[in-house]
Amino acid sequence: MMRERNFDGMQVLLVEDDAIVRKGAQQALELAGLSVVPCATAEEALARLSTDFPGIVLSDVKLPGMDGLELLRVAVAQDASLPIILVTGHGDVSMAVSAMRQGAYDFIEKPYSADLLVEVSYRALDKRRLVLENIDLRRQLENREGIEARIIGRSNAIAKVRQTVLHLATKSADIMILGETGTGKELIARCLHDFSERRNHHFVAINCAALPESIFESELFGHEEGAFTGANRQRIGKIEYANGGTLFLDEIESMPLSLQVKLLRVLQERQVERLGSNHSIPIDFRVIAATKDDLLVLAEQKKFRADLYYRLNVASLTLPALRDRREDIPLLFEFFVLQGALRYGQAAPLIGIDLLRALMAERWAGNVRELRNIADRFVLGLLDDLLMPSGIRREGSLAEQVDAFEKSIIEDGLRRLDGNVVAAAESLNLPRKTLYDKLKRFEISADKFRPQLM
Repeated sequence: MMRERNFDGMQVLLVEDDAIVRKGAQQALELAGLSVVPCATAEEALARLSTDFPGIVLSDVKLPGMDGLELLRVAVAQDASLPIILVTGHGDVSMAVSAMRQGAYDFIEKPYSADLLVEVSYRALDKRRLVLENIDLRRQLENREGIEARIIGRSNAIAKVRQTVLHLATKSADIMILGETGTGKELIARCLHDFSERRNHHFVAINCAALPESIFESELFGHEEGAFTGANRQRIGKIEYANGGTLFLDEIESMPLSLQVKLLRVLQERQVERLGSNHSIPIDFRVIAATKDDLLVLAEQKKFRADLYYRLNVASLTLPALRDRREDIPLLFEFFVLQGALRYGQAAPLIGIDLLRALMAERWAGNVRELRNIADRFVLGLLDDLLMPSGIRREGSLAEQVDAFEKSIIEDGLRRLDGNVVAAAESLNLPRKTLYDKLKRFEISADKFRPQLM
């Protein structure tokens, strides 16, 4: 007995001219929980098809008028991703092979069993559902505007980040962005600039860890001609270049201590002196600093100036790690795949459920940056089993894999929230009753995620 699957809203377009055979096939499919649209001719079926038809085509090859092979050719030309299953007569192997080459999803040879008919239809519907979900994701990405087109995600955590960015963008205060490596700190800094009144002036980014200390001061403050050996001409520093705009100091924790005191003075006075000059230049700029470390701890260890920390940390924004917003991974991955396809000049490959399940199960130490790297490798066809994240088991039916994936997301939410079901329901954007039903269905005990009292 095959387990019924959920294909709500999807259809099997059944094309068969023999009324008795058509009725029998329809009943077998409907008993398996599938919605069937019966058609006596290929012409009738074609009239029901569109590029986003929510289902599959199951057609006999021998039909009056247009036959099944011609239906296949026309339908595939209209939508190459539409699964079409052809029913052939006994011994028509060459015809079946030809049909597969022309784009048929599968073929069934007469006489066939009801179980075979249903199982092949299930597999085709699984594939079609995935295609339609990918199409829907792409439309959502294409239709996004404003900050939602820049900061991608549906999770509560990323929605809060977007809200904070829009709020702080209109303020003049300096900002500290906190987050692990790869969480998108420079993207957030650019959004703070682009949605502010400073957007028509320069956004100047400096990676404090990438500049040698010997040239750091000159890069930041600029110099006059002859200020030191090799200074053959005047140079405008990054701070001065950011006048009217935004200065982004990434990995601020890496700035040499000797320069931190000079930067503090510039921030306090909003004036800069080029090396070799005694003339102060007034500067109107906003500073956004980013760090992956706890600067207060570094200050206690005498590795970062506490006064500079307090001067920079007028307002702060903390970015969530990717593992703390796993529900955003499918949308982010699709976005990066589309970007990669455009960048490399090739078609975006279809994202399968196996790959999504593997991505959702990863730890993502490199966060969004690592996910984008995986997406690029996927677009380039380099993401084979050896390059897949982790060693994810790829077993079981699609329904079983989806169940396992959903269970892992719920358990991850409970783990993050110490077994608080009410808070988990809110975090997962689920009605409380729905979450309780899922806990019962997946045999998940919230108690095991609650802190143990000594």
